[in-house]
Amino acid sequence: MTNRASHQRRETAETTVEVRLELDGSGHADATTGIPFFDHMLEQLGKHAGFDLTVRAEGDLEVDTHHTVEDVGIVLGTALREALGDKAGVRRFGWALAPLDEALVQVALDLSGRPFLVYDVDPMAEWIGTFDPQLAEEFWRAFAFAAGITLHLRSLSGKNGHHVIESSFKGVARALRDAVRVEGTGVPSTKGTL
Repeated sequence: MTNRASHQRRETAETTVEVRLELDGSGHADATTGIPFFDHMLEQLGKHAGFDLTVRAEGDLEVDTHHTVEDVGIVLGTALREALGDKAGVRRFGWALAPLDEALVQVALDLSGRPFLVYDVDPMAEWIGTFDPQLAEEFWRAFAFAAGITLHLRSLSGKNGHHVIESSFKGVARALRDAVRVEGTGVPSTKGTL
């Protein structure tokens, strides 16, 4: 198997984001974005997907956290797309139910090359530290479209915003872990490409 890894850097007038991703890692994840709860979520994503993941981001946090969160999604999605290469042999589909206390989130995804997001997760009203929970949807949209994947997230239960958002990150992580797993040789599509 080739080294399924990517190093991406993106710089704009609003943010500078750098991501290092290795799909066949040990689950070592380290994120520094200036948004502590978001860092925690990115580390959950890397850990539970079994990826080695490093994220460094500097953004105009004095304006809002939106630019940083969205741009991290773009760069991480781009890294995933590059690390997957032609996707030969991957399982392609992944799904998970991720509970955290009263919260339960259902995730299904397809490494289809057809970007789409269905996000049926109540963002909750309260902020989590300096993180606006409504930005979770913006992150997943940016990630899915940059990665070229179809991603569905649905909250089945939950009252605590921290629990619901964390369940979604863990659920996506577990679904990705399954979807990127190599279990064959050919591209898993009747079209011959993904």
